[in-house]
Amino acid sequence: MARLIITMETIHAGPRRSLPPVPRTAIDAALPLETVASAGALALSLIARDSPVDDAQRFVTALRSAAPEFAAAAGAESAVVREAVPPARHRRARCRVVLRHADGAVTDVTFVGDVGSPSADARAAFALDTARWLAGGQVREDAWLVPDADAHDGAAVDLSAWRAAG
Repeated sequence: MARLIITMETIHAGPRRSLPPVPRTAIDAALPLETVASAGALALSLIARDSPVDDAQRFVTALRSAAPEFAAAAGAESAVVREAVPPARHRRARCRVVLRHADGAVTDVTFVGDVGSPSADARAAFALDTARWLAGGQVREDAWLVPDADAHDGAAVDLSAWRAAG
């Protein structure tokens, strides 16, 4: 009687990926807007420093994790960051936020920021300006609206122009 011996090899999958944190589901409405930047910083501190995440991904993670603060600033029940694009030398920062209000109404707003690098300062400024615009009554003036074919209503809020006007 012959015996078949099989050697099984184990494949090592490599280093474990470090994924961004999941945003919180609820937020204290009394939270000051200045904590938006610190909430993004907290989320980023959870990402291992030796992970392959670059500044652009940190920018996206910070915006996505600030969604509960955006909802609180706008007086909405919830918010989802549907699109987050980091700034680059040839491209402006971009963020699309969808807010769901208590009465079931949905507000879809696209924000654009400056061209530059997705540094920690750029992350904090973009998130803070977004939250401040949302908390300020979401006024749309021609001075800071720019045409945007990809935006829900065809226009985006230019945060740098809004900041300069205020």
